Amino acid sequence: MEGLSGVVDPTFLQPGESNYEAGCRLMAHDVNAVIEAALESGATEVVVADSHSSGNNLRLEQLHPKAKLFTGFPRQDYMMAGLDSTFSAVIFVGYHARHGTPGVLSHTYWFKNLIVNGIDVGEIGFNAIYAGLLGIPVALVTGDEAAAKETELLLPDTVKAIVKRSLSRTAAICLSLEESRSELMTRTKEALGKIQQPSPLEMQVPLEVQIELFLSGQAELASNIPGVYLKSNSTTVSYQASHAYDFYRVMEAVATAANTARFF
Repeated sequence: MEGLSGVVDPTFLQPGESNYEAGCRLMAHDVNAVIEAALESGATEVVVADSHSSGNNLRLEQLHPKAKLFTGFPRQDYMMAGLDSTFSAVIFVGYHARHGTPGVLSHTYWFKNLIVNGIDVGEIGFNAIYAGLLGIPVALVTGDEAAAKETELLLPDTVKAIVKRSLSRTAAICLSLEESRSELMTRTKEALGKIQQPSPLEMQVPLEVQIELFLSGQAELASNIPGVYLKSNSTTVSYQASHAYDFYRVMEAVATAANTARFF
């Protein structure tokens, strides 16, 4: 949700917060614009994975009637639930920049840093690597200007739709909803109308994954996961993965441990 049109601070992100229902409406706005453009571009099936927090922010009655919805939590491969080699492309809607970068609500899961094969990545990069392991290209990323710049570094051939520009971590200059809908639809059609789709992101396997956490207790708890090892600096753990499912599910397990031990 952090990269959606009009979302600028945590009050839009969680149930009970003052702007949460507005955040859900904005999510439906952006997602439906992309779905409509995808269908107009010839897509025969569109599947949406609600991937913010507990994954139940999209109201089914507000979703485009031609789309299917993955919703709820827990579920395997969380943000990428349901993705397999039968899909032609994946689109990341409402994404944000990684932790430590000057983007709206920038963060990286529950982590301080996430490094794959020596490359710093955020949620955009990690999910793109997962899709690449399945042979699926990332056709489009939507979000703020910082998310677009992050995408450009790792996925230069992927189309970017920019709906706002960060002024601080919790402030932005936002397009109007009419303008953001136009931008999202135009960029979706551009992405799916390419004669040559971008290549899936490829990296040498086994993938070397390092996760830097905020607290030593988080890393110590995560190191109890089979195949996850505590590095010497006490806040970083590492693991190897050769397959998409191991790559993602071990990260999910580390994130769960980090959340459990976030006050240690």
